[in-house]
Amino acid sequence: MNTAQIDTSLFTRLRFILVETSRPGNIGAAARAMKTMGFTDLVLVNPRFADAAQQDEAIAFASGAQDVLANARIVGSIEEALADCNYAAAVSARLREFSPPVTGPRKLATEVAGNAALRVALVLGNERFGLPNEIVEKCNVLINIPANPAYSSLNLGQAVQVLAYECRMAALGDELVASEVGFHGDAAGLTQIEGMYQHLEQALVAIDFLKPDSPKKLMPRLKRLFARTGLETEEVNILRGIAKQILARCK
Repeated sequence: MNTAQIDTSLFTRLRFILVETSRPGNIGAAARAMKTMGFTDLVLVNPRFADAAQQDEAIAFASGAQDVLANARIVGSIEEALADCNYAAAVSARLREFSPPVTGPRKLATEVAGNAALRVALVLGNERFGLPNEIVEKCNVLINIPANPAYSSLNLGQAVQVLAYECRMAALGDELVASEVGFHGDAAGLTQIEGMYQHLEQALVAIDFLKPDSPKKLMPRLKRLFARTGLETEEVNILRGIAKQILARCK
C-alpha cells in the first residue's frame, strides 16, 4: 500500500500574520517579500480596510505577488489566525518586561526548519503601535531583529523580508542557492584534467619556463592551483587550446 507523501518543508509550514495593518501598501510589500523567498501563506487580522489585499496600493506594492494577496485570508481575531498553528513567534522591536523568551531571526529559523512537526506563525503588528502585550503573551517566543541600536526602524515589508530570507536559508540547508543562477558547465573529468596537465607541461617546456631535467615544484603547484577552481570541461579545452598554440609557435 502506497502512503501519500506529505510536504513538510518550511515553505508549506510557515505562515505570516499581519495584525491590524493600516496601509494596504505595506500588505503588498509583505506579500512581495514573502513570494521572493518562496512563502505564500498570509493571514490578515482586522486590517484597517476590509478589502485591504485588493486595494490598488497593495497590488502596486506587491509587484507581481498578486497571487499571495489574492489567497490571503482576512480573519477577525488572532485566535482564528493561529487556529491550526502549534508554534507562534511575535516580532517586535520593543522588548517587554514580561514576554516569552527572546530570540533572533536566524536562531528561530534554524530551529523551526529542523522540526517538521511545527506549523509556525510569524506575527507582526500594526505599523505605528506594534503588537499588544496580550498577543505577544500568546506566542512561544519574541523575535527581535538585531538592527542598528541608534536607528532600528524597520518598516513592515522590510521586517517580513528579513524573516523570510532567514527562513529560506534555514529551509534550504546546505543547498547551494547560487548554483541556481548563472551558467554552469559540466565538471571536467579526471582524465581530461590529466591530459590538460600533460599538454600544459609540454608547452611550458617549449618556452623554457619549465626545465624538464629540474622541474622542482612547478607542476604540483599548478595542479594545486587548478584543483581549487573546480575546472569545467570547456575551461580544460581552453587551456589545452592555449598550450596547442604555444607549441605551434615554438616549432
